[in-house]
Amino acid sequence: MVENNFYDKIIAVVGGTKGVGKGVVAELVKQGATVVIGGRDENAALEIIKSVKELNGQCSFVEISLESTKSCQLFFDTILEKHKRLDGFFNYAGITSAASLLEIEETHFNSIFDINIRGAMFCCKSALKIMKETGGGSIVLTGSPHAWAGEEDRVAYACSKGSIITLSDHISRHYAKFGIRSNYITMGWTPTEGELAMRKANGMSEQELRTLAAEFIPAGRMTEIDDIVPGVIYLLSDASKMVSGSNLRVTGGWFM
Repeated sequence: MVENNFYDKIIAVVGGTKGVGKGVVAELVKQGATVVIGGRDENAALEIIKSVKELNGQCSFVEISLESTKSCQLFFDTILEKHKRLDGFFNYAGITSAASLLEIEETHFNSIFDINIRGAMFCCKSALKIMKETGGGSIVLTGSPHAWAGEEDRVAYACSKGSIITLSDHISRHYAKFGIRSNYITMGWTPTEGELAMRKANGMSEQELRTLAAEFIPAGRMTEIDDIVPGVIYLLSDASKMVSGSNLRVTGGWFM
């Protein structure tokens, strides 16, 4: 990992209070970045800010709701007003819930697409506007193996992640001329808070989940948060200046 690569860098992490987002925030601050956490859980953000205050960089929180395009714009307007620039944007926020194509209801579809793709798109719009005027930057969007067909009961989630691939490629193709790059990181089957809560609601323990996942993943285990963080850091860093339009798979060989 490239150390101390983020001094004087302003990085926004939406969904930065949990899971991989939380891990990325901590590593960025460790490496000297000024990080703005976007999310709805202010208490969780304040705990993170407290935990990293002795590290090299700085960290703050700005509330954002991805269901509101106005909130997305306000989040980035706040960053521009305070920091005058934006060098990186990692969008980790997203939701999933179970429904097959034969079962899905409009409300289920809307809830997933409002956050996973509409929210991501309008965040990217605001981030691009800043980066275009301040010298470029790096956008990292969170993907999933579900984007390639997906499990039978994850149709809306799968389609939303497929849409994110197109969004990332679109940005890479059309905004490189402004020094802006965009990449898609495919997260493997990871025991995040959301994944564990969803499985628990269906009567499955964490150990049962890990045993089940190990049967499908060629590497023989689930992808951990610490497996994914270095990839995100690389894609946000100057070490990846010519990396754009890529899909970095951190899946242990798991394809869908």
